[in-house]
Amino acid sequence: MRKNQEKLEISWEEYFMGIALMVAQKSHDPSSKVGAVIVNEKNQIVATGYNDFPEQVKKDSFSWAREGEWLETKYPYVVHAEMNALANRTQSFTNCTLYVTLAPCNECAKNLVAAGIKEVCFYEDKYPDKREFVAAKRMLDKAKVKWHMYEKKGKKVEIEL
Repeated sequence: MRKNQEKLEISWEEYFMGIALMVAQKSHDPSSKVGAVIVNEKNQIVATGYNDFPEQVKKDSFSWAREGEWLETKYPYVVHAEMNALANRTQSFTNCTLYVTLAPCNECAKNLVAAGIKEVCFYEDKYPDKREFVAAKRMLDKAKVKWHMYEKKGKKVEIEL
């Protein structure tokens, strides 16, 4: 521990959300960097993922634009962080918790439910009224998957890399 630095106690939720925020930094998306961490009941990380084009597609193959004709935007090509985390499976996701930096959309929610995720904690709910996110919450509710927004406590953690 450095001089004049007090010991920082963090909860498991803070720890895993911090990792999700760090994982998000791997994304090549210039406007929305999203990270996801899936954790089992023993607080062990089962998978991580971030939003990006599929691994086999060069990062400059398509536009990262958010607006314009749909085929000329990033939306038909980017794989969401949750889906990348599901693809990076190392063991069963039954009864696991997902920590993700952005509330899941309806497509991700369907796959999270099918994978057996029991709880979703998201850092930000950027589009709470958009139909994709309203539908996601309805899907999670019907499947009895607990979900909540992460409660920010204003703690600052400095990491020197």
